[in-house]
Amino acid sequence: QVQLVESGGDSVQAGGSLILSCALSGDTYNTKVKAWFRQAPGKEREGVAAIYIGGSKYYADSVKGRFTISQDNFSNTVYLRMNSLKPDDTAVYYCAAHNSVWGLAEGWALTSSSYHYWGQGTQVTVSS
Repeated sequence: QVQLVESGGDSVQAGGSLILSCALSGDTYNTKVKAWFRQAPGKEREGVAAIYIGGSKYYADSVKGRFTISQDNFSNTVYLRMNSLKPDDTAVYYCAAHNSVWGLAEGWALTSSSYHYWGQGTQVTVSS
């Protein structure tokens, strides 16, 4: 089992910035990919960014150039820095972990069904 705890959600004005953090604990030795997803009211959960244990990163087109995912393998923490926030970024943001022996093909990095463990979510609200 892997436990994930997100923090950093807040209410900000459009154009502002936030940094989300996600602390992982438990059986993380097989955690190959960490990711951020978001879900706005009435919408499906969507992948925002993913980072592989080797450092490869993937982003949704809607956040490329504005969001940056990073990780600290020593502290088992994954971050999402969000710049130039827009009202459309308003959502509950979830951290997720993919655990496996074989890893995850890159094409599945932003697919929610690829992930085994999830945090409880943190609310981000962007006002215009």
